[in-house]
Amino acid sequence: MRVPLSWLREFVDLPADAAPEDVLEALVRVGFEEEDVHRFELQGPIVVGEVVEFVEEPQSNGKTIRWCQVRVAPDGQTAADGGDAVHGIVCGARNFFAGDKVVVTLPGAVLPGPFPIAARKTYGHVSDGMIASAKELGLGDEHNGILRLVELGIDAPVGTDAIALLGLDDVAVDINVTPDRGYALSVRGVAREYSHATGAAFRDPAAREWGEVAPGSGFAIAVDDAAPIRGRVGASEFVARVVRDVDPTKPTPAWMVARLTLAGIRSLGILIDITNYVMIELGQPIHGYDLDKLQGGITVRRATPGEKLETLDGKVRTLDPEDLLITDESGPIGLAGVMGGGTTEMSGTTRNVLIEAATFDTVSIARTARRHKLPSEASRRFERGVDPLVPFVAARRVSELMVEYAGGTSDEEFGGALFAEVFVAGIALPAGFVQGLIGVDYTAGQVESALRLIGCEVESDADGWHVIPPTWRPDLTDKWTLAEEVARIEGYDRIPSILPTPPSGRGLTPAQQGRRRVSNALAAAGYVETPSFAFTTDELNDLHGSASGEKLPSIKLANPLDGQAPFLRRSLVPGLLQVAHRNVARGFTDLALFETGVVFLSKSGVAYGTAHVPPLAVRPDAATLAELDASIPPQHRHLAVLLAGNLVAKQHGVQPIAADLADALDAVRAVGAAAGVAIDIAQGQRAALHPGRTGVLSVGGTEVGYVGELLPAVAEASDLPGRVIVAELDLDLVLSLAGEKVVAASLSGYPAATQDVSLVVGADVPAAEVREALVQGAGELLESLRLVDDYRGPGVAEGTKSLTFALRFRGADRTLTAAEATEAKLAGVAAAAERFGATLRE
Repeated sequence: MRVPLSWLREFVDLPADAAPEDVLEALVRVGFEEEDVHRFELQGPIVVGEVVEFVEEPQSNGKTIRWCQVRVAPDGQTAADGGDAVHGIVCGARNFFAGDKVVVTLPGAVLPGPFPIAARKTYGHVSDGMIASAKELGLGDEHNGILRLVELGIDAPVGTDAIALLGLDDVAVDINVTPDRGYALSVRGVAREYSHATGAAFRDPAAREWGEVAPGSGFAIAVDDAAPIRGRVGASEFVARVVRDVDPTKPTPAWMVARLTLAGIRSLGILIDITNYVMIELGQPIHGYDLDKLQGGITVRRATPGEKLETLDGKVRTLDPEDLLITDESGPIGLAGVMGGGTTEMSGTTRNVLIEAATFDTVSIARTARRHKLPSEASRRFERGVDPLVPFVAARRVSELMVEYAGGTSDEEFGGALFAEVFVAGIALPAGFVQGLIGVDYTAGQVESALRLIGCEVESDADGWHVIPPTWRPDLTDKWTLAEEVARIEGYDRIPSILPTPPSGRGLTPAQQGRRRVSNALAAAGYVETPSFAFTTDELNDLHGSASGEKLPSIKLANPLDGQAPFLRRSLVPGLLQVAHRNVARGFTDLALFETGVVFLSKSGVAYGTAHVPPLAVRPDAATLAELDASIPPQHRHLAVLLAGNLVAKQHGVQPIAADLADALDAVRAVGAAAGVAIDIAQGQRAALHPGRTGVLSVGGTEVGYVGELLPAVAEASDLPGRVIVAELDLDLVLSLAGEKVVAASLSGYPAATQDVSLVVGADVPAAEVREALVQGAGELLESLRLVDDYRGPGVAEGTKSLTFALRFRGADRTLTAAEATEAKLAGVAAAAERFGATLRE
């Protein structure tokens, strides 16, 4: 909300030397957010000049210029720029006459842009300044000719400072108004808040007696709302006043144009400017109709299906049955509270004006504005709520200004009004509630004073206070909002900064802690987390969402962000492949990525989604909530990693080391350690992965994921060169198998005994199963065991392979002897021999 300070001074005692920064500081104290300061970016000397004479001179380029003699200072006096009283100025405009008073920017002046003015030679003359148009002064978009002061009704002496004369020395403060404080979208509301902040005297422009603002009668007005939204009738008040014999060609006063411009409103002619002026002043949107174009009276009703309306912006809009309309006997003539229609708009031929001021339902206006993508200054105010006591005052104020500045006559006998009694529900405010909620020991007098200051009626009772909010504060609906107002008025700086003590037993859930540990472990291992969108294609879901690549049920979005990826993902790998592709395309070829996120595992034969969408602002019942829950597919949180390029980059004295399957297995083990489980790896197969380089991941016999190298064709389809290794785990399942408590292993202070063993087994025996047999046979003395070699070649019988394992033994209560370590190792060998026929390699 942009508020010119000259306008603000009319309603509140603003110090004469108050800077805009001082005003903003005061408004920030009562809860507004500072946005900006707006000025006319002008610098003098800019004065009133009189065209003494001019000569029209055709030019070789076909243009005709005027070589003008302009008096810029009284006879015998020096001009503001130090030059002669009469300046020679070249001007291309042709809309002025000798004797006209104009605005002259003398050398040394600066116009918005910035555009400095200097004496310069042009068209064979030295132009000693410039005669300005309204656009060049920042007063609007009109640039058809120079600004003639007679058109503004101004006859100031030559040499008068034009900046002050036209109100161009004014300045506006800009504040952010939150949706709950619509009353501040007016000079009236901001002046009241400045008064709250500083104690300055406030003069309410809406404080007028009923006899002054009561309209006439005889104009038919009706509200026919057959389908009110949430039971609230679309229009609760409607005031109509008539002003006759207006002259729409009269100029808008310069001070009004300047104020509207600073407020962000473009000048559109005296009649429209007046309605906009009153809207900014009082916060009440106003609409004016050409009375002679109206057919019969006005009816406020909902639109019928398929009904159309051409709005003031020239667009023909197909209306919705929820749209609230202003209609006459010819049909729709306006979208209520949003924008008027083209058939009854005020124009240059308008002679009689019907002024409309109304109170419309906030929800109706908000929905219409959004439905038609038609935000307006009027809808912005109506959807936040306007003061229901202001429409009569606003309509009267518009009629007075049209009489004064448009030459009209107010028809006090003809008009109309529909209104209902304004009722504001009272609120019970218990004693001590504000103090307990805010944490400040306010006295009862401070609570009462703050509430009365904002306009509330406050009565004490046995339990505290009974408070009736003012009509301009529809946001005050309960004791909590009243407490917030007390805190705002008394000052937010009084609220202490105390860190509350968290109650015991709160914090992250075990699952949240587990997910955090896993993510931290991967980040510590050098992986970069790259969240991606949960959208993919049906083909990628089939390829990566199942081991066989079979057709799987996928959920298709009704309104996807990307029409080429309309399905919810069943795997995280497609997203990682997209991230890898973007990085490789930008020259980052060495990648270690991971992502944690949900996947959507829909089931065959189950219809997800719902055609029934609950209405807004109404809590769904238990059955509706159950239906919504049932319409959501199972969403498991997965974890996936991707490796590509080199794990160790080439550098001085070090050859590059390419990422391979072993590195992905290390990442899987890091995940298992962080989650508190032991993840087993066995040979497996998947449609997207290389045969023989694919592993199935399990915990205690339960499959939890996979790891492997992408098929070259799959990597190539993502434009990824070289080998790409991926792994994906069901993180929710892994953490559930770990249980809620992760027990840290005890550390022994005794030295370890290390031994190696090489076993010959059949080529088709999985190494993981041989390892498991060794672990079970070696017993509790075995601390760790890892595969270090898989040999197939000379020295080993055909159809067999040699597996070499490194074993580490440690005792919890003693230093092991070599014999004890050997005995445990041979026990493991015996178990492998019994299960797989393994023999020691000689």
